[in-house]
Amino acid sequence: KQAEKAVHQKKEQSKTKCRKARRRHINLVAEFNRRQRKNIWLETHIWHAKRFHMVKKWGYCLGDSPTEKSYRACYRAMTKHCLLQDLSYYCCLELTGRENELLKQLARICSTDAGLTFEEACCLSGRFEGSLNLYRADRYPEDMLGPVTFIWKPKDVSENRQLWIWMHPALKQDMLRELKAIFQCSEPEEIYVPEPITTSTQEEKQMDVVLSLGKKRKKEDKEGEKAVPVKKIIGDGTRDPFQSYSWISQTTGIVISDRTMEILRYRLIGPLSHSVLTETLKAASPQTV
Repeated sequence: KQAEKAVHQKKEQSKTKCRKARRRHINLVAEFNRRQRKNIWLETHIWHAKRFHMVKKWGYCLGDSPTEKSYRACYRAMTKHCLLQDLSYYCCLELTGRENELLKQLARICSTDAGLTFEEACCLSGRFEGSLNLYRADRYPEDMLGPVTFIWKPKDVSENRQLWIWMHPALKQDMLRELKAIFQCSEPEEIYVPEPITTSTQEEKQMDVVLSLGKKRKKEDKEGEKAVPVKKIIGDGTRDPFQSYSWISQTTGIVISDRTMEILRYRLIGPLSHSVLTETLKAASPQTV
C-alpha cells in the first residue's frame, strides 16, 4: 500500500510540474534565486555544475574537480592553449581617499623587510598588480593576517585615489577589521537594504501567478513581462545581506567599501592567454567632453 501511495504521489507531482514547465525561463530564474540563499553561486555556476563536482565552501558553491577522470585536458590547455579560472569568490575591499593618507596608514600593516609594499612605484602608478603579506598594525614580523594582491586605479585630475585589495574569503573578516581600525572607519556610509526574501510558499504562489500571466504574454499581456522574476545575487558568501558594506572615517575622510561579488575576477593561464584577451576585448574610444 505504501508503495502504491508513493507511486500515486509521484504521478500527481509529475502532472503538476512537468519538465517543460520546470525548464521555462520564468521557473528557472525563480529556482536560481531560491537555491542560492545559503551558498552564493558565481556567474559561471551553471557551466561548472554541468562539468564539475561542486563543493560548498566559504559561503559559495564552487567547482572542485572535473567529472572527467583525467586532468589531461586542463594540463593541455595550460601548456599549449589557454585555461580560464573563475576567481570571483575572492573578496575585494576598495579604499578611497587621499594618497598620502592611504600610504601612511597602510605602511603600518606591511614592511619593506618582507619585500614589496603599497608604495612600490610600478604598482602605485596603476600599471601592475602587486602582492604582499599583511600583518596586524605595527606588529611585524608577528601576527601575520595573510597574503593579498592589490592594484591602484591610475591617477586622474581628482586628488583622491582608489585601491582595490583582493584576498581569500577566509581572511576577509580579519582584514576588514584591521583596515577599519587603522583608518578609523566606524560609521557606515551606506546601509544596504535588500529586497525581502520570500518564503517557499510565497514563491510558489508568485510562480502560479506568473505562469497564468505567461500563457498570453507573448501576444497581448504586457503585465506578464513585469511579472518575470529577475536573476539576482543578494550579498555574498562572507557578508550578511543586512550588514553595511561601506564605512567612512570622519577624521581622515577615507572610505572602505566591500566590493565582493561586484567586481568579477578571472585568471587566464597558458601561452595563448594574451591572444584570447586581444581577440575578446576591444578598447573603448576616448570620450570627449
